[in-house]
Amino acid sequence: MSHATLQIIRDEHAAVAAVLRSLTLMNERGPGDAPERFFDVVRAMLFYIDEFPERRHHPKESDLLFPRLARAVPGLMPVIQRLEADHMSGEGKVRELQHLLLAWELIGESRREAFSDAARMYVAFYLTHMQTEETQLLPAAEKALSAADWAELDAAFGRDRDPLAGGLRDPCYERLFTRIVLKAPAPIGVGPA
Repeated sequence: MSHATLQIIRDEHAAVAAVLRSLTLMNERGPGDAPERFFDVVRAMLFYIDEFPERRHHPKESDLLFPRLARAVPGLMPVIQRLEADHMSGEGKVRELQHLLLAWELIGESRREAFSDAARMYVAFYLTHMQTEETQLLPAAEKALSAADWAELDAAFGRDRDPLAGGLRDPCYERLFTRIVLKAPAPIGVGPA
């Protein structure tokens, strides 16, 4: 039996992974002859990561899914603790990236390497985090949680979903998503390669 929560988590992970891959492509290509467009879209991507995965997705996992799973499968506690530590440090990491990007934009090329290195490490960190959730936690949750657990999780995860992953579009975020989609290269956008 498939549960809405599992699909929502996977969909939201896919949206974040697409943004992270686009961030990697943009980082590798650099600003070229369009620095305003480059810095604008990278700022928008980092804001998206801070606004949706960090502030909306992770709290649902930490507050709702992880405690139920820890009770149902105590042997997963070390993995849950590591993922929770990732959640606790994630917001600081994305804020640091935002600062490093601003330093590169305002101070110049001497700050590029610091941003590029931090961005590569952040993308690797985040992709590993999502892979751990999908390969270790979600299969265990599917087997161990009760119908009552799933009913509560499905209701909670169904609210306030990431608009890039099938959630309701909020007009106040349309400008953000339009900026990312029109200016970012594939896979997240339709901007110039």
